Amino acid sequence: MDLIKNIKDIIIGERSNSDLIKEACQELILDDKTMREIMKRFLHEIQLGLKKETHPAADIKCFITYVQDLPNGKEKGRFLALDLGGTNFRVLLIHLKGDSEFEMQSKIYAIPQSIMIGSGTQLFDHIAECLANFIKEHKLQNERLPLGFTFSFPLKQLGLTKGILIRWTKGFNCEGVVDRDVVELLEEALKRRGDVSIEICAILNDTTGTLMSCAWKNHNCKIGAIVGTGSNACYVERVENAELYDGPANGKEYVLINTEWGAFGDNGALDFIRTQYDREMDEFSINKGKQTVEKMISGMYMGELVRLALVRFTKEGLLFGGQGSDLLFKRYQFFTKYVSEIESDKPGTFFNCYDVLEEIGIFHATDEDCANVRYICECISSRAAHLSSAGIATLINKMNDPSVTVGVDGSVYRFHPKFHDLMMVKIRELVHDHIQFDIMLSEDGSGRGAALVAAVASRDAHE
Repeated sequence: MDLIKNIKDIIIGERSNSDLIKEACQELILDDKTMREIMKRFLHEIQLGLKKETHPAADIKCFITYVQDLPNGKEKGRFLALDLGGTNFRVLLIHLKGDSEFEMQSKIYAIPQSIMIGSGTQLFDHIAECLANFIKEHKLQNERLPLGFTFSFPLKQLGLTKGILIRWTKGFNCEGVVDRDVVELLEEALKRRGDVSIEICAILNDTTGTLMSCAWKNHNCKIGAIVGTGSNACYVERVENAELYDGPANGKEYVLINTEWGAFGDNGALDFIRTQYDREMDEFSINKGKQTVEKMISGMYMGELVRLALVRFTKEGLLFGGQGSDLLFKRYQFFTKYVSEIESDKPGTFFNCYDVLEEIGIFHATDEDCANVRYICECISSRAAHLSSAGIATLINKMNDPSVTVGVDGSVYRFHPKFHDLMMVKIRELVHDHIQFDIMLSEDGSGRGAALVAAVASRDAHE
């Protein structure tokens, strides 16, 4: 009977669950023509963001950072850095010794969920308290040290020490901060305490810190990118192209631009590649209609995109015999780290995949199920890597330098087993033939980079 059934299946062309899943996942695979169209739209949005007339309506805002000098490796002195960009923040004491040598001490402080969605006053009082505790622990009360403040949310900068919050991302929604100068809010919180004496000499985004940290060791670094909880990039632009620049006419040709590319597609420019998983993700997010491409790339959302696909195919009877689990059907319970773990299995083995599925309450998976789960993960993570590559390749082509190093940081880039290689291959396909590029991992860009911006600002002021 089994032989007759198999022959019948072949004759009528019955397809396996794996075939049906692979067919449904084709919408997640971006072909060359689609990639070129994404790059064309991305460049158009960059140009809108750079121009005064079109900037207000642009999705990719291309904010001026007012950072115009890169480090030369000879910076010296002790600097504080404050790094706020997620559910934790860090305070760092960095001693730059010249010749790209440094010593660093740091401490991580948690931000409770109640503060993440509470008032701005609560948030900055909490930061000031932790900063004061750090200063006391390191016996720095009698020193007035320069501080670089990494604030990894969309900022409109009006100077090196003045940054207006445009909107919250990454699960934050503190009242009374949007449209305010966050440096001023921190200074007010420190003033309320009265026991901390510091000089905030630069505010920056983590992408700027990433670029600065890499440029300290590799003077060819012209792009900084983050693929972590969020996603963003900055790059070196000619001042003449940055129409919103209103800093001093100091004869400097370049300025760093914080693109805030996470919002690419908010105007519908990426609707032609969005899937049902992207739409459902957005529908149930706290920033509906915002950060469109970030929701396709970053670690905050990647695991949830995979979960939504797993739920779909389970309900269609193509996975797990149609039987899921409470955790599978619960939002945000399939973590992005699971994607990296599943894709770390050696070909033909599913040790990590079985472990992950058991963690979410699925004990009845087969090898075929695991192969399909891995395929879904690969489709979603490859799409993220290729979208990141499209943005970086567009910036490389726009600068048109013969050789560029790209500094990249972020948990997805660091921990996903194939992300770096996927990006290297795809960027090579997309950049002009005459351009050479390399990607280097940024070592603590949001921390050390903040100190370097402060160091360069102090160096310039001294000169």
